[in-house]
Amino acid sequence: MAAHFGRLRKGATTTAVAAVAVAALSASQAPGVTTDDLGRQSAGAAQPSGDAKTGGAGGGATGDSPYYTDLPPLKSPNPSPSASPTTGTTVSVGEAEAGIPATVLDAYKKAEAELRASKPGCNLPWQLLAAIGKVESGQARGGRVDASGTTYSPILGPKLDGNGFALIADTDNGAYDGDPAYDRAVGPMQFIPSTWEWAGRDGNGDGKKDPNNVYDAALAAGHYLCRFDRDLSVQSQMNAAILNYNNSTEYLNTVLSWLEYYRKGTHEVPDGTGTLPSHSSNSDPGASPSPSTPATPSTPSTPSAPSTPSTPKPGSGGSTSPTPKPPAPSSPTPSPTPPTPTQTVDHLEDANTGKLTATAGSAFGAKVAVRAESKASKGVAKVRVRFTIIGDTDATFTGGESVATVVTGSAGTATAPALVAGEKTGDFTVRATVVGRVLGGLDYTATVTPRQADTLTRTGDTALTCVPGGEFTDQVELKATYKGAVAGKVAATATLIKSADDPTENDKGPYFKDADGKTIRTLTDLTTDADGVLKLPKLYADDATGTFLLRVNTTGGAVLTVELKVAAAAS
Repeated sequence: MAAHFGRLRKGATTTAVAAVAVAALSASQAPGVTTDDLGRQSAGAAQPSGDAKTGGAGGGATGDSPYYTDLPPLKSPNPSPSASPTTGTTVSVGEAEAGIPATVLDAYKKAEAELRASKPGCNLPWQLLAAIGKVESGQARGGRVDASGTTYSPILGPKLDGNGFALIADTDNGAYDGDPAYDRAVGPMQFIPSTWEWAGRDGNGDGKKDPNNVYDAALAAGHYLCRFDRDLSVQSQMNAAILNYNNSTEYLNTVLSWLEYYRKGTHEVPDGTGTLPSHSSNSDPGASPSPSTPATPSTPSTPSAPSTPSTPKPGSGGSTSPTPKPPAPSSPTPSPTPPTPTQTVDHLEDANTGKLTATAGSAFGAKVAVRAESKASKGVAKVRVRFTIIGDTDATFTGGESVATVVTGSAGTATAPALVAGEKTGDFTVRATVVGRVLGGLDYTATVTPRQADTLTRTGDTALTCVPGGEFTDQVELKATYKGAVAGKVAATATLIKSADDPTENDKGPYFKDADGKTIRTLTDLTTDADGVLKLPKLYADDATGTFLLRVNTTGGAVLTVELKVAAAAS
């Protein structure tokens, strides 16, 4: 969303022609982008469908708010080194449009570095963040930010009241956008409040997540683009990520144009000196004022007074009553705006969600499914439902995210992506809510159970023997399986027991040693490796002789008893 909408400047016709040419070129190269019979672009298969890859309430991170449509110059940037007039440091001077304000550029590069470490498979280029920052806010209004990266004044989009834009009722009580009635896109990367609430990041390390801070916003945008294990080095996946940010084919083409331009070269300019865009995808009277001086409105002319009707003279044969005036035309009554699908939702109902149970590290067999219904209990289509994982868990949806937004289908049903259990066992909650409405949600309890084994076997058959006061030459090694398959990362306990009928811990015979060298005869917190193998520590023997028993138990009920023999050496 472009925060300010400038007037058309001189030469706009030439710019428009260039825009058509570049957009057409981009459309021909973007997978899934098609044109209709009149040559207009439509998203086709590249548009996000009603699945978990949809972001904010109005569509994407920005709520599909307006954005700057200015295209880069056809001439590629060719910077040359020069000294900065403000800092004295060496910068590059080239095409004005290729200049990115210093702090803004630093934020993009730091976000790329953080994503390279946390999500290396995403392959996020900082130039993509720069391209989105250009079309969303003109690089934070040409870099009007303080030393910490916060804009001097909030960058706000038009209110999303359904009047030419998406209808998104207030979700943050005006905390981010200052509007208690409707949401607005906020900050250099134009996040709507409901998306920032879960997608926001602290990019400058000040302990806050501020959508008006370019470091925070750039890092949040990077994570948003890298969702669902996307690899942005694959063009189709990059296209999907951009469309997910703002669901418009024209937006996709504009961002790709700037991406290509910045990849050919760019340079740093002092904060506050960046080039400001002047053309928007839409103009809105309620938007923030343009940085350019608005034209002075002309003074309306004063309407002339209505003429007084003449009165016939007495005796002229005419009526002496004044001529009646025609009734004043009444203002047309505006037709009421029909409610949006979201406004007609009264509640959410469960849609036959199965039992949510999975073993640690595996996928859940059932998915959370809900149905958005009206007061008449009829399904409502085209409503965004947000699924959020809550609780002390490392379980995620497919793709590694803890939040997913899905659009209801024709029957009003939305199904969350598959849940994948992590290593933490226990219960957690999946909450379903309607985006853009303050309604009670539905909570589902999901349970992660420990990994299991049903069989334990020794990996070798050598007899385990030792002399009194000595140590066993061979260590006990076992392999766990579950239903015939390797049972990796299964918890186990090993105890030296008194007898087959008395599983209590023995007080004599073989023993293990702890880290301090002290005698112990029970080992807990054991775990099989990825191949299901468990190798116990070395065993020692005291002075007692005879046959002793070692019993190993695993989660899931696997049990194995191993014989240990202590006897004096033969003479």
